[in-house]
Order: sequence, then C-alpha cells, then structure tokens
Amino acid sequence: MDVLLGVGGSEDSFRALEETIRRASEAGDSLTIAVVENPDSERDTAEIRDRIDAALEEVGFDAEVRTLSGHPGSRLLELAEREGYDRIVLGGGETSPLGKVQLGSIAEFVLLNAKTTVTLVR
Repeated sequence: MDVLLGVGGSEDSFRALEETIRRASEAGDSLTIAVVENPDSERDTAEIRDRIDAALEEVGFDAEVRTLSGHPGSRLLELAEREGYDRIVLGGGETSPLGKVQLGSIAEFVLLNAKTTVTLVR
C-alpha cells in the first residue's frame, strides 16, 4: 500500500508520524511524508524535518520526505490524487469535554474533500 502522511508540526502530527512509521514498517507499505505549512504550529520546516529524520532513523525505516507549500489540505489532496496514494494519514482530533472529536482545520479539510481513504491518528 502507498501511504501519504501529512505532518504540520503539531504534537498530534508527530504522534501520527511515529504510529504510521511503525505500521508501514510492519506491513511493508511504501510511505511518503509530506511536511505542510501549519499556521497553528510554532515549529519551522527545518525543525519538523529533523524530527521526521530522527523518527525514521530510530526505526530504521526509509521513506520519501517532501515539503509542500501553500494551503496544506489542498496540497495534500493534489499530491494524493496526482500520484495515486491508497491512503492519507493525518494526526489530529482532540476530544471535547462533551466527548465530541474536535478537528484541526487541515484534518477537517482533508476529511471532507478527499477522494481516497483518510486515517486520522488520535
């Protein structure tokens, strides 16, 4: 399976990174990691890339890492459709005090507009 993981620098996206690398390694999936612009993150692209590289090295897994500019949700969907990924994976979704899942803007956009399967890692 060809998996596209979007990482925007939030702690949710780093949890998704670690979980997706582990799953892809166990399943023998091909993984592409897309670093996207996240206006809600204080981390810059270099710091995000360093965390990605460290996570990949720790497990000994090889994945392509790309940096996407522009609207993060749109760019992820364009890449997924253009290159035929089987699944898009994103981190996100916190539970409100009332038990409802609250999504970030990137995750919500992708979930509402994707033509491929989307997995949300919480």
